[in-house]
Amino acid sequence: MLETVKDRVLEAYGSLLAARDPRLKDYPLMESPFSMTAILLAYLFFVLYAGPKFMANRKPFQLKEAMIIYNLSLVGLSAYIVYEFLMSGWATGYTWRCDPCDYSNSPQGLRMARVAWLFLFSKFIELMDTVFFVLRKKHSQITFLHIFHHSFMPWTWWWGVSIVPGGMGSFHAMVNSCVHVIMYFYYGLSAAGPRFQKFLWWKKYMTAIQLTQFVLVSLHVSQWYFMESCDFQVPVIIHLIWLYGTFFFVLFSNFWYQAYIKGKRLPKNTQETTKTNGSTIVTNGSSGVSNGHAIHENGLSNGKKHHENGNALNGKMKKA
Repeated sequence: MLETVKDRVLEAYGSLLAARDPRLKDYPLMESPFSMTAILLAYLFFVLYAGPKFMANRKPFQLKEAMIIYNLSLVGLSAYIVYEFLMSGWATGYTWRCDPCDYSNSPQGLRMARVAWLFLFSKFIELMDTVFFVLRKKHSQITFLHIFHHSFMPWTWWWGVSIVPGGMGSFHAMVNSCVHVIMYFYYGLSAAGPRFQKFLWWKKYMTAIQLTQFVLVSLHVSQWYFMESCDFQVPVIIHLIWLYGTFFFVLFSNFWYQAYIKGKRLPKNTQETTKTNGSTIVTNGSSGVSNGHAIHENGLSNGKKHHENGNALNGKMKKA
């Protein structure tokens, strides 16, 4: 029985490799799945073991300038990716319904393949999000959702881009890149310091933008299920996108409820509430914003601002 299972796994793996788009095989990380898998495993090793151990007896690094450059660079990269997606199909011929992948060597087809690869490559750059958290000892921000988004999802995206770099399955990548323009701009301002806090009043709406993203992606891809026929070449990609969109919509809806309706921040161990003489003092209380992976405390990612709430109690000031 084990031999049969092994044979089927190898057969499926061989079929996936055979289905890869030959136009992308010479791109970085695309020669085989082993190089990108090794990077993601090294990422997990650093985040879950080596990084925390290295930082155990060290003070947190500040990294302010590095984070500003990193975040604003990703703003520019994400904006360029959005532009390329639009010019390679979404604003130049796609119907926004059943759009198959163009596997030809036409300028348009090659342009879409390149930007699909660039979107994937940006996910490996974004692994630095977690590296900054580790080096700054922001352990509460390294959640399961954060690690899942930065490891397993790029792994599945690699196969998607390898096999079908374009068509209706690329809509979620374009929308995600739009959100990242806004998100990393917010992070860049946050990392710049207290003098920019007055420009970050829209923190709460970051979660609303994320929810809107998942709704748009799920609605768009759901069209496939109601079409009499659609010649999109790899339907399994449609199913995965729908599952991801629904999964993250549920998670972010729960986050919105916990953070903004109940006034709590997840996970619970990051917030402690003390009630004294009818007054409520919130310690390390924060609301969060996430891009599917990073949760920010007190309106800041990669640059946390500490708020102190004082209540006069028996002639003394009690600080949170």
